[in-house]
Amino acid sequence: MGNIIFIGMPASGKSTVGVVVAKRLGYEFIDADLLIQKREGRLLKDIIAEEGVERFLEIENEVNAQIDVDGAVIAPGGSVVYCTEAMEHYKKTGTIVYLKASYETIKNRIRNPKKRGVTLRAGQTLRDLYVERTQLFEKYADITVEEDDNSLGDTVEKVLDVLQN
Repeated sequence: MGNIIFIGMPASGKSTVGVVVAKRLGYEFIDADLLIQKREGRLLKDIIAEEGVERFLEIENEVNAQIDVDGAVIAPGGSVVYCTEAMEHYKKTGTIVYLKASYETIKNRIRNPKKRGVTLRAGQTLRDLYVERTQLFEKYADITVEEDDNSLGDTVEKVLDVLQN
């Protein structure tokens, strides 16, 4: 089956769902944000604050494009869809699953975008970001799983059902 790559907004459940799916399939789980933090020696929010959004995206692109595994569940950050090389790499090495949640769900889960390390440009609102990224998630997704009003278990089952059919 290759790799399974989860994309979606911050707080869409990429890491949470990813860990459970990896366990169920016997796959390795990779959180790309943790790889970025390890490489840079800083938290994501600190990289963004110190380097700016554009440099953060360059770092994110480099790290994600260099993930060389097979049989892994990968959870990149929500902004990975701005990273052309990384997304081309993921398209070649696995199945991209978009965990789709409504704006209201994302807003309620995130609460404070800056503390969460969300890459907002100057003057950009969370809603603006949601609208912008939704188009990119839909562009890159091989599979879309709606998760509003689902429990973690329900979302995991939906993902496994579509992957195994």
